[in-house]
Amino acid sequence: MAELPYYPVNEFGPVMKGMVIGGVGIVHVFLAQFAIGGGFLLCYFQWLAQRGREPDARRFLDGYFKVLVLVSFVLGALTGVAMWFTSIQVSARTIGLLVDEFHWVWAIEWCFFSVEVVAGYAFYRWGPRLPDPTRMRLLVLYTAAAWGSLFWINGILSWQLTPGNWTTGDLWAGFFNPSFWPSLVFRTVVAMALAALAGILVISSFDDLGRDRRRVLIGRAAHFLAPMAVMPVLAVWYLAVIPDDSRSWLLGGSIAMTMFVGIAAGASLLIGAYAAIGLLLRRLYVSTATASLLLALAFGATAAGEFVREGARKPYTARQTLYSNSIAPAEIAELRRTGSATADPYPLRDAARYPTAQLRLGALVVRTQCSVCHTMNGANGLTHLTATWTPDQLRMNVAQLQRTKAYMPPFAGTAEEVEAVVQLVRWEAAGAPPAWPEEAGEAVAAGDAAALEASVRARIQTWLDEAGTEPGAPRRRR
Repeated sequence: MAELPYYPVNEFGPVMKGMVIGGVGIVHVFLAQFAIGGGFLLCYFQWLAQRGREPDARRFLDGYFKVLVLVSFVLGALTGVAMWFTSIQVSARTIGLLVDEFHWVWAIEWCFFSVEVVAGYAFYRWGPRLPDPTRMRLLVLYTAAAWGSLFWINGILSWQLTPGNWTTGDLWAGFFNPSFWPSLVFRTVVAMALAALAGILVISSFDDLGRDRRRVLIGRAAHFLAPMAVMPVLAVWYLAVIPDDSRSWLLGGSIAMTMFVGIAAGASLLIGAYAAIGLLLRRLYVSTATASLLLALAFGATAAGEFVREGARKPYTARQTLYSNSIAPAEIAELRRTGSATADPYPLRDAARYPTAQLRLGALVVRTQCSVCHTMNGANGLTHLTATWTPDQLRMNVAQLQRTKAYMPPFAGTAEEVEAVVQLVRWEAAGAPPAWPEEAGEAVAAGDAAALEASVRARIQTWLDEAGTEPGAPRRRR
């Protein structure tokens, strides 16, 4: 029997589990990148103050960093913990894999983060009383530690999509993978842009400074928006190094993915165009309302970009190593023989609502194989997606999941489990009635029930055998 590890799971009602992780992750990434870019911006303004090139630079430093500390340290730390908490609940095996393979890298990253927190708090607490050279050294230490934290995390996250020549024993081949550098540079540019936009928002709120003095400070902060000009080049570089199937999702293979690519690109283009024409060329003044709108656009671009980064890995959470449902590719064949729910030690919380053993089996299979990306009747609901399918169409599409949509892993279970899932979906779509046929779920004469059951199982097994156990692949254009 395949030694598939099972973990206790939590349900989030009509909200898809992946959406929970995604929502927390988007906020965390936005705050973390803001904190990194904020370090660069603070170093720049400290340099302006030391050189006497900007008399209001210290006013910005002392006001801006308080906001940076409150937002990035408090909410960033909380959402970071929330990311670990939700990820372990939803995809414990993936987290275990990342920790097993990269535990020393995580340890290094946490050291950098510790230095970042200490340096940042020291500047917040004692910065106004320190001489300029000491202030600069403290800010450089904070910035280097913050960017170093990004450096180490980026290697792990990019490995999930492009493991390169990684093997279990070759850590650095996986860490410095094909998408490491384009991803790192892109995130650095994003961090600088977020800091600039947040800085402009803070500056626009300085009512004690005149409009002209605020305009000068805004122009200084806007310099950090200039690197956005290289974003299209970095995006092309990134697309060139990711796998062919992942690239196809982004460029039309998945309408949702393509739409989010368009949102990220469109929002970034609007911000970049305003920065280039309005701030850098014409040196316009930016009101608080406009600054807030620009920052909201940046949040939208960040959210869409993170959705794209996560979605591009499908059907994997770690490419060629672990599918999105936490089943390894090498385990599929054995689970086709033994079943995915056979050894599941955790009972259903609401087992009493299912009138038959077959429906309870279907619920276990859905929990193991489908629930990370689907709900039954809520977000990405199975009953909604299959509402127009006939029973046999549903059977075939479940049995041949990777052909139905190459975005999904192969079905990892027996023909009986396929039928159990089919009947569960049909039962839920029918409104969960108190009685449901135990077998094929179709009205037949009593003497024909056994023959029908055997025929259904045989067809399902044929479809499973035809699909095989390899992942699907998007069709190539001729």
